[in-house]
Amino acid sequence: MTIYFYKSGDAYGCFSNFSPHGIEMEGFFWATVEHYYQAQKFVGSVDEYIIPSIHAAKTPEIAAALGRNCDRCLRPDWDIVKISVMQKAVLQKFLSHADIRAVLLTTEEEILIEDSPCDYFWGCGASRQGENHLGQILMNVRTQLRNSYLHQVTSV
Repeated sequence: MTIYFYKSGDAYGCFSNFSPHGIEMEGFFWATVEHYYQAQKFVGSVDEYIIPSIHAAKTPEIAAALGRNCDRCLRPDWDIVKISVMQKAVLQKFLSHADIRAVLLTTEEEILIEDSPCDYFWGCGASRQGENHLGQILMNVRTQLRNSYLHQVTSV
């Protein structure tokens, strides 16, 4: 069975970057993975000044809107690092919150797909032919968590 997720209030909504599960990254607390991810787009860029506004955004929707503003200059290496930035943040989210870690682990070997109708990179898009990088990251994090747990159990 394939598990589709999208909105944070839906079934498996904890897999969404908009879910209310904060993370500690590089000495700062971020309200959501979306806040952190959008801010990272501008590290070292001429538009780095926007990072505190993204950090302080009251909702992940506002953080996303600030980060998606096409008038701003992204960091020069963004296309190279964006997947690793997301991987690091998603892993931290599931390491930090036992309740959603349990949800992720109960999906066992199911395929996870972000059912975004408009995002063909992170999700599957309306055609369901998108790259689904967020789903792939979640499946990788699930494997990392499972292997870490198995290692702890066998080391005792």
